[in-house]
This record gives sequence, structure tokens and C-alpha cells, in this order.
Amino acid sequence: MTGQKRIPDPKVAVVGCGYWGKNLVRNFHQLGALAFVHDVREEAAAAMTAAYSVLPRRFDELLGEDGIQGIVIATPAEHHAALAESALRAGKDVFVEKPLALKVSEAEALCRLAAAENRVLMVGHLVRYHPAFEKLTELCRSGALGEIQYIYSHRLNLGKIRTEENILWSFAPHDISMILGLLDELPKTVSATGHAYLNHDVPDVTTTHLTFSGGRAAHVFVSWLHPFKEQRLVVVGDEGMAVFDDTLGPEEKISLFPHRVHWDNGVPVPARAERRPIPIDGAEPLNLECRHFLHCMATGEAPQTDGEEGVRVLRVLDAAQRSIEAGRIIGV
Repeated sequence: MTGQKRIPDPKVAVVGCGYWGKNLVRNFHQLGALAFVHDVREEAAAAMTAAYSVLPRRFDELLGEDGIQGIVIATPAEHHAALAESALRAGKDVFVEKPLALKVSEAEALCRLAAAENRVLMVGHLVRYHPAFEKLTELCRSGALGEIQYIYSHRLNLGKIRTEENILWSFAPHDISMILGLLDELPKTVSATGHAYLNHDVPDVTTTHLTFSGGRAAHVFVSWLHPFKEQRLVVVGDEGMAVFDDTLGPEEKISLFPHRVHWDNGVPVPARAERRPIPIDGAEPLNLECRHFLHCMATGEAPQTDGEEGVRVLRVLDAAQRSIEAGRIIGV
């Protein structure tokens, strides 16, 4: 990015101080970058004021505030596009929690606007900043797994149950973002099924199958009606396999399984190998993500999870939603 003066130590305002927004408030405060907060619920903003001695502001006041360069949006998803558009038009850099928008067309319009205004537009796909995912990416890029053949992910828990968005849009963006990042391409087709048990027409459980070029495939299973927490991504290659299990400690989150399959007289025979845990940095992913946004604001660099990456994830989510509704395979 060029043409806009950048500030070495930019300040931000966090819009939305609820379940996730309060974590963003905490991190930007720890980084010395928090200037203001906003929430339509006065009690939520007041809680942040009491905890961090930060002043609350109306959203329209934030747009005209020269003392901040960035707006961080952590509101319900249906408000993301409108708030981000207003902030970009006001000349602010913008960080939007996932999803960037609820419609692909809205997300594409935000990307065009950010480019026209020469502003940073970043999407909060948190897991892409996780040290474990960075290590998994290194393993895949190094050839330790050989050619990737398929990926599957499970993101399961009992809660947090939502009524304004279904489980696909709430949980799956993380895994879709990781899969697209590892395979570095959009899928050719998407096939998804969903089942609603608590709220009519709001699926609590979905399974999404993705097909890619060269016969590669992936599937994403998400549910908030599960007896225990599971957050696991498995990558299978022709030279080995790797597992990212986010429920384990830093020393065990990433495991390499150098299993291979040999052919003996036309019969495939698995050759098992010992699991090798891969140590990782124990840094908080959200802190790394917030640091990255501040860095991009100060330098004008494009974020790792920029608006275009947000659009790619949305295209897959949109195709999966249409597949659930139509009961058929959807091309991307």
C-alpha cells in the first residue's frame, strides 16, 4: 500500500465488547494500542471502561476521531459489512471478526472499497495465526508429508449455541480458512448436509465435503451438540500424516506420523511409524493476530488474512449453505 501516511504506533477502537470482543479489548490494551470502545449495550462498554480505564464512544464519534487509525469490529455477523464500510469510508483501517460479511457480493465490495481508499482490511481468522498452524504449514511446505491427499477437520463442543447464525457460519470458517491456506486453492465443488435439532432452520450439526484439483479432498464436521470438545485438523499425504489437536498442550498440539503404505505383490501394506510431537511456541494466537493488524496498519502491508482471503472463505461457506438448502453438490 502506498499513498497514505502511516503512523508508527497506531491506535484502535474496538466496536463490540461481548463474548469475543472483550478478548480483543484485553489484547489491544496489553499492546498499548487501545484508545476507545463502543457497544450498543451501555453495560458492556462500562465493564471495559472499569477494567481498562478506556473511554466509551458512539460509533459515529469514532468515525470522526483523529486519535484512532483503526476500527476493530466484533459485533454480530449481520452488522459486519455495514460497519466495515462506514469505517473504510471514514479513512480507517479495519479489522473484522469472521465472517467478513454474510454475502459474497458485500465482501467483494468491501475489498474494492479498501483498495480504493488504500486502507488495510483484515479478517479475524484467528487459527491462521496460531503457532501450531504455522508449524503445520511449515511441515506441509517442506515436503515432510509428500503430496497432500486429503484433509479433515472436526470442531465440536457442547455450546456456545447461537440462534442468529447456524453452526456452519459460526464454527466452520476457521477450518475452511486453514484448508484453503494449506492447499492454496479454492475447491471445485462443495457438498454439505445440515441438521437442526434446537432451532428450526438453524442447523446445529453440519458436514461439508470439498473436492479440489488433482483428486484432493477435504471435509469439515462441526457441531455444538457434542458431548466433549474436539478441535482437530488431520492432513494426510503420500509420505506421512500430521495432526493439529488444539485441545492438547503446546508440546503436543502438532504431531507428525511418518506412516507410509508399501505395495507387496499388488497388496497395499501400511508401514506404521512412531508419532513425533513437534514443539511449538506457546504464544497466545489472539495476541499474535492483534500484533499483525497493528504491524499492517503501521507499514501498509497486506494482512495474511486480508479481505480477499475473507472472500475466498465466504465463497465456500456460501456454496455449503446453498448445498444444504438445495440438497445437491454446488460448484464454487
